[in-house]
Amino acid sequence: MAGQITPAPAPGHVVVVGGGVSGLAAAHRLVETGARVTLLEASGRLGGTLRAGEIAGVPVDLGAEALFALRPEAVDLARAVGLGECLEPVVTTSTTIWSRGAHRRVPRGHLMGVPGDWAGLEGLLSPEGIARMKQDRTLPRTAVGEDVAIGAYVAERYGREVVDRLLEPLLDGVYAGDAYRISLRATLPALYEEARKHGTLLDAVAALHRKPSPAASSGPVFLGISGGIGRLPGAVAGAVRDRGGEVLTDSRVLGLTRAEDGWRIRTTERVLTADGVVLAAPAGAAAHLLDAESPAAAADLSGIEYASPALVTLAFRRADLTVLPGGSGFLVPPVEGRTIKAATLLSHKWRWLRETAPGLFVLRASVGRHGDERALQLDDAELVAAVRRDLGEVLGLTAAPVASRVSRWQNGLPQYAVGHTARITRIREAVAKLPRLRVCGAAYDGVGIAHCVASGRRAADEVLGAA
Repeated sequence: MAGQITPAPAPGHVVVVGGGVSGLAAAHRLVETGARVTLLEASGRLGGTLRAGEIAGVPVDLGAEALFALRPEAVDLARAVGLGECLEPVVTTSTTIWSRGAHRRVPRGHLMGVPGDWAGLEGLLSPEGIARMKQDRTLPRTAVGEDVAIGAYVAERYGREVVDRLLEPLLDGVYAGDAYRISLRATLPALYEEARKHGTLLDAVAALHRKPSPAASSGPVFLGISGGIGRLPGAVAGAVRDRGGEVLTDSRVLGLTRAEDGWRIRTTERVLTADGVVLAAPAGAAAHLLDAESPAAAADLSGIEYASPALVTLAFRRADLTVLPGGSGFLVPPVEGRTIKAATLLSHKWRWLRETAPGLFVLRASVGRHGDERALQLDDAELVAAVRRDLGEVLGLTAAPVASRVSRWQNGLPQYAVGHTARITRIREAVAKLPRLRVCGAAYDGVGIAHCVASGRRAADEVLGAA
């Protein structure tokens, strides 16, 4: 038929560079289609920010610990690699914000900390803060242009107190970043589009609430895996190997070069020939590997900054606790000046953990954010002591833990600065000029596990010529 496009034949051998969840998802997608796959991970373990560990002899996640179930990609992958029966919902999602010396309920109806009404904000905001928020109705329209910092936009419409007391702690929990630098368009694209249509932020949020949402489904919003989300990387790697794929750790890629018959990938041990490449490395490493073949993509990739947060996991004997806090955890606004920015009460949140260790109470605290990493300069013992001081004041938790672990995530979370969406478009356009090479990972379309799985599958499909 005239004008019909004939798909390019699928490549015989695809090399995936990077063994985080995006690279693993890409490798799994590739072997499903029958491609020969080699996955190369520079470090000694797979999973990126998904990491299984233990404390006091109990399995625990030392990285990400929940799947966002309203997006299907990560849940589907878990089921595909044999973990379906291990999926379980959280026991409680009740979260508070520690503000002005008390726990305040997180109001309903917010969009990642952007409220659609002032109902329920008493106590969290001062009377002056609520009055300032109400001025949104009478203020002149705010132009958002091609992009704007979410903190700057919300502060202009609602006032800084909404940003400081609600937006910052909720946004910080996802990106470990500064709301006054993070892109509205990249983090809340639906709200960005509504903000372009409406004169007030209240109307923009209301318009989104009127639209059908997957949150209205009867299923759980978050799912875990009994034994920890950190089991997922090993299960995916096992499934890839079962289908003939090669998964290698401690195999750093030193160079990436185009050749007449595909690509040459130089590692610390050998030189591989590939028909296609999925580049699932962090932005800085990807920039280095693309510098010769796509300087434009490399330049944009090198401009993506990362935060380096830490997690402090503590295990207590339940018998030692005179006060047992409730809920799934709490958030702490940066304006409070605490070391902790959030804490998750793991023993309350996950049934499998409580049943595995009924005599223990396990929690973990998050520390550090982009642009403010002073606490991360402390050594492990000092950091644990600082976290315990905060827990004593915020939760009344003064007992000594029986075990503690500090997990430091150097360059763990990419920052979606203003202009991020346009930057990613430029990167993808530049990379698309290269034969059978695509990029994927947390640096592009979302930092959540589901986003990363989707990113990896998209890259695999494009390399295969199926998209």
